[in-house]
Amino acid sequence: QVQLVQSGGGLVQAGGSLRLSCAASERTVSEYAVAWFRQAPGKEREFLASISWSGASLSYADSVKGRSRFTISRDNAKNTVYLQMTSLKPEDTALYYCAAQRFGGASDSVRAYDYWGQGTQVTVSS
Repeated sequence: QVQLVQSGGGLVQAGGSLRLSCAASERTVSEYAVAWFRQAPGKEREFLASISWSGASLSYADSVKGRSRFTISRDNAKNTVYLQMTSLKPEDTALYYCAAQRFGGASDSVRAYDYWGQGTQVTVSS
């Protein structure tokens, strides 16, 4: 079983950048597919990006593909997966979650992931 600890959210102005971190404990993150989702008030949880356990496959939602606004990456030495977010917009305001599935693929489905981080708030002001 893996525990995911998130950090890096906060308040940023439109056009700014943030980097979210998802640190895995008790297990090596290189055994896990990891994804990022977000959920705004009154809306369903939305897929953003994922990386397969091998690192060979990446997947991004269309909403963040434009100009490579969001980038997912993994640092096995630090046992951490990151979501670099650039050109942030007020509509990116939400609670952001990382999720993991052991030996999983780069799925965009909430149901594919067994382990979830605690969530971190991102607020983008106009």
